[in-house]
Amino acid sequence: MNIDTKRRTLVNAAGALALSSVAILALSKPKERVIKIIAKKFEYVPSEIRVKQGETVMLQFTAPEVPMGFSLPDFAVRADIMPGKVTTLRLTPDKTGSFAFLCDVFCGTGHEDMNGILIVS
Repeated sequence: MNIDTKRRTLVNAAGALALSSVAILALSKPKERVIKIIAKKFEYVPSEIRVKQGETVMLQFTAPEVPMGFSLPDFAVRADIMPGKVTTLRLTPDKTGSFAFLCDVFCGTGHEDMNGILIVS
């Protein structure tokens, strides 16, 4: 075996090792938890969401009736929720406690009472 063949073999082996390491890391990464939330007149279902600090979750919203909003001021996130569409919001809470969320798009006479709580432990 000449020096070029040895070098190629070494480079190919290193590349294969790097690719297998990336594949193992990708497979071992935990899936994000999906939390489905329905925004309907005049409530969120569920109205209480529990997550852990540092846990990344995907909030998936649907609105069966009219356009709604979602605002979680303590984490500076918000979303518009349109009927017939799924709105997805990724959230990774960086602090613990209880945090109110609310509808910030006027949706009718019960709008003021449309809220919920995010509990981060």
